[in-house]
Amino acid sequence: MKSAKILKEKISSNQITLGVLTTFHFWPGLVEIARDAGLDYIIVDLEHYTHDTQAVESACAIGRLIDFPVLIRPAETAYPQVRLAADLGPCGFLLPQVRSVETLAQAKDALYMPPRGKRRPGGRGNNWVSDFQYETWKTQQEDHWIVLPQIESAEGVQNAEAIAADPLTTAIAVGPYDLSASLGVCWNPDDALLRSAIQTIRDAGSKAGKNMWMIGDGNKLVKEGFTFICFGDPVPMMAASMKNGAAGIRQSATPAQQNPTAEQATIKRPY
Repeated sequence: MKSAKILKEKISSNQITLGVLTTFHFWPGLVEIARDAGLDYIIVDLEHYTHDTQAVESACAIGRLIDFPVLIRPAETAYPQVRLAADLGPCGFLLPQVRSVETLAQAKDALYMPPRGKRRPGGRGNNWVSDFQYETWKTQQEDHWIVLPQIESAEGVQNAEAIAADPLTTAIAVGPYDLSASLGVCWNPDDALLRSAIQTIRDAGSKAGKNMWMIGDGNKLVKEGFTFICFGDPVPMMAASMKNGAAGIRQSATPAQQNPTAEQATIKRPY
């Protein structure tokens, strides 16, 4: 799993590591676009949208071929959902609503073959290994999974140290919006209670010698010392870019172009 090794090295070295979470719209070509844009990874969000299975499989296959990390966020952190996500062929996972190491144990069962877990492998995920012997599963795939447990509740904050220290955890992660709702401060990103909870999660990762995945305004997060960053979803980024582009074009237009006369405004167009 060369792509997983590449991403792990970047995460652990504390160099700026940037990616996107594709929720609203996804197609396989987005993987190459992300790579060519200079990003380090992409996460396909299956928690809030059910993207076409073949499209996700194809994206994971592209990731394998070009050594670009494609991760999946499953619908929930439970054995069936994580196992099915693994079968699609990603190199890692953003696991939602991890409240304790007991939650992580379900993911472990889904990602490890017996005797360490209960996985029943299938699908395009099998293409990561050269044969189907147990030792091959372990050394070529399981030992390289990227696993990011997302803490999004007060309970998860209380158990942050244990979650971060778990051997399955590659880096600790957070879901700021859902965490704010759980803490009763939805949505105030600067509330002291939320900021304190995020710092607790961050400290838990540091204590375990692991980086922290954070989502939000990339420039602001860099100033706060974060290096493993998701700076949004491509669709809102595209919408913002289109809005700024249209506004810039209108500003560069002449007054006549900006404010057509009444006669011009009533001209009927053939389309």
